[in-house]
Amino acid sequence: MTTPSFVIGIAGGTGAGKTTVARRIAEGVGDAVTRIPLDNYYEDLRHLDAEEREQVNYDHPSAFEWELLRDQVSTLLEGRAIEMPVYDFERHVRRDEPERVEPTDVVVLEGIFALYDEGLNEMLDLRLYVDTDADVRILRRIRRDVVERGRDLDGVIEQYLSTVKPMHEQFVEPTKKRADLIVPRGDNGVAVGLLEEKIRAVIDGTARRDWEREPRERPLLDDPSVDIDE
Repeated sequence: MTTPSFVIGIAGGTGAGKTTVARRIAEGVGDAVTRIPLDNYYEDLRHLDAEEREQVNYDHPSAFEWELLRDQVSTLLEGRAIEMPVYDFERHVRRDEPERVEPTDVVVLEGIFALYDEGLNEMLDLRLYVDTDADVRILRRIRRDVVERGRDLDGVIEQYLSTVKPMHEQFVEPTKKRADLIVPRGDNGVAVGLLEEKIRAVIDGTARRDWEREPRERPLLDDPSVDIDE
């Protein structure tokens, strides 16, 4: 078994482009990357009826099974495979069949609370926060939930206003301060390209594992005076 040499956490608000960044890193680096979507670790609510499940605040940290997630990331770091849960977003329950995930050189944990839990933060070598304007994020959220997850448009909008937005402001946005790098917009090809180069260097053994943790000036990718797409 391969023991992962680099663990990345990718956080940001709903619709920020976290999955896009994670997917592009995986595509650029290849089979050496394992993606762990935080959304798969929602608590299994099959003990509640359908109406009760609809009332749960899925944008609050308490909606996730943190202990299982920490245990499974730790297991991957030990070089052993895991049985990752798979979540059914239409019924708000876990599917009966988990997904077997093998350890690889790089593990990417992505989700709105990827930088929230202290235990998980200690396992991360690189912490990213994808920062995207709120109007873009809500449009992406609507498209995802309505088109991909089959949800009602009015319900999606109501949920955004009642829980998504306030939970983002209370719990997600504050995790930005834990990030090593802040990536403007999830479709930022230049930023992702730089990350791919760093990851390949780590895999090849030409760069050290840990990034500097000392207090520093705002990172280049977070410099508001620089549009790195230009």
